This record gives sequence, structure tokens and C-alpha cells, in this order.
Amino acid sequence: MIKNSQHLVKGTLDLLILRSLSWGPRHGYAISEWIENVTDAQLRIMEGTIYPALHRMENRSWIEAEWGVSKNNRRAKYYRLTEVGRKQLRHESSSWQLYVAAMAKALSAEAEMPA
Repeated sequence: MIKNSQHLVKGTLDLLILRSLSWGPRHGYAISEWIENVTDAQLRIMEGTIYPALHRMENRSWIEAEWGVSKNNRRAKYYRLTEVGRKQLRHESSSWQLYVAAMAKALSAEAEMPA
């Protein structure tokens, strides 16, 4: 199990956050919870990792935030994708799929190619 983003491939956390917001606004804890749920608890993003990533993405205009009230009747900052963020999600998803396909080919290779 990967417990923090430091062990993830660079850029993966941003992609996961963008994907989690593709269905609508969520607060930071809900984003972390979504990531953990969809990965069958293989990825757990800690609070000290998710919030700096959200702030970085907000500074890049990929997401916007506004205060609201959570299900627990607590004040929470809700993040949502911007149009720039949707474009970034499409770009990163495409790049990631190409990367995964290339890695799968390399990992399933039987022997070295002749020179």
C-alpha cells in the first residue's frame, strides 16, 4: 500500500485530484477519501500532502475554491475544476494512459531485443 504521494509517480497526485473533481465540487477530506475508495485503499493521501497540492493547483488556476458546509455541518473549503483544469485533466489522462501502456509493454517483455 502506498500511504503518501512521495511514492507516487510525479504528477499522479494532481491527476487523481483533478479526476476526483470531475464529477463536482469536493472538500479536501472527501478528495482523499475518494482516492482511497477507488484504489481499494492502495493509495492513501495524507492531509499534509493533499492541501499543499490543492493550493498549488489553485495557484495554477486548475481549480477554484469556496467555503461551504460539509455533511457533518462543519465549515469546509470546496474545490471545483475550472475550464483550465478540465483541459489539464484531459491532457494528463492521455499522457498517463500512454505511459502506462509503455510500462506494461516493458514489464511484459520476454527477452532483450537483438542489436
